[in-house]
Amino acid sequence: MTASGILVGYTANAAGADALAVASRLAAAADAPLEVVMVLPSEAGNSSVPADAGYERHLRAQSREWLAQASGHLGADVASKLHLRYAESFAEGLIAAAHEFDARLIVIGTARGGLLGRTRIGSVANELLHSSDVPVLLAPSGSRELPASQGITRITAAVGTRPGADALLESSIRLARATSAPLRLLSLVPIDLPAGLDADLAALTSSVHAEEVLDEARQALPDGIEATVETATGETIEDAVRALDWHQGELVLVGSSRLAAPRHLFLGSTAAKMLRELPAPMIVVPRTTLT
Repeated sequence: MTASGILVGYTANAAGADALAVASRLAAAADAPLEVVMVLPSEAGNSSVPADAGYERHLRAQSREWLAQASGHLGADVASKLHLRYAESFAEGLIAAAHEFDARLIVIGTARGGLLGRTRIGSVANELLHSSDVPVLLAPSGSRELPASQGITRITAAVGTRPGADALLESSIRLARATSAPLRLLSLVPIDLPAGLDADLAALTSSVHAEEVLDEARQALPDGIEATVETATGETIEDAVRALDWHQGELVLVGSSRLAAPRHLFLGSTAAKMLRELPAPMIVVPRTTLT
């Protein structure tokens, strides 16, 4: 993520502020332009109902005012532009805008009702995470409280054994380079083994398998890129995430499920379980897309 920019789906609420805060920190760290987009309901989508011109003018004016307020929270070192777009759905509008601006990442906030510091998937996130062909970053509740000066402190790549690990690793390397953040390779092998595997056999082979996966990932690193390695352990994915060390300012990358259509996202079960406990923003990467 160097030349192309970052798109943030902005809403005039806490979730929008969280998304804007994470996107702004990432844009500053990566020296990338930021496209701030508000999506309004498509006028064409309501053709069966007579349009209220006065209401539409008010909505446009109010939205522009919200965008202007949002720009006041961006650092002076972030190059940003404000946009209004119309679409049948918020997710559809964000994907179209990402294509329009050649954005390498879409950033959104969490749904209402989530725990502080955690991410709750709402309807917009769910649609994006199962249809977008652009990587999506989910900003946890409360991200706006982190100082802008915190920057990006670490990139963690959650490396599994399924197809797509190469693209995930490449995306993580590019992001670490762009932000000058250290890279951590995290193996989920001990708790991401095939269902139905004998428990004793899993315990016997998981640590060896984890080391093999991490060693392969480490050997794939290009010259000049170093990474720490860590193995997640626990009875469940959620236990493992809670037991791990997480930095403020950290970003976590995961790959898409094998069920994903070519070059599209599909949030897998392991990533969904991680998300319940993860106190850091998560980026979901299409199997064949590099951030």
